[in-house]
Amino acid sequence: MSYLFESKLPEIKPVQFGLNYIYGINKNRSLLICKKLGFSLNLKVKNLSANQANQIIKLVESLNFVVANDLKRLNLLCKERLIFIKSYRGLRKKKGLPVRGQRTHTNAKTARRVR
Repeated sequence: MSYLFESKLPEIKPVQFGLNYIYGINKNRSLLICKKLGFSLNLKVKNLSANQANQIIKLVESLNFVVANDLKRLNLLCKERLIFIKSYRGLRKKKGLPVRGQRTHTNAKTARRVR
């Protein structure tokens, strides 16, 4: 089992698609990483050497991508800030209601019940 940035990567998938399992790395970023490191499109995650895994980690850090727990913490702080300053979006988040103007008359009733 391969772990990068506290995420478990599927061994049978190519590296390009396996990197998508890391929180904060999407399809475009994974393609950029593979191109910069010169990985083949057919290279599987199980065939990655320790040196190649270290190269991936160094490249992500050098490109200043915010991934994994850092990104989750950043998102949580943004939500808490909205609630703290009592903005409209923050109050809607706190109540568990839709934030971006969605309909609440017939939809979003389950969201209110869950909280």
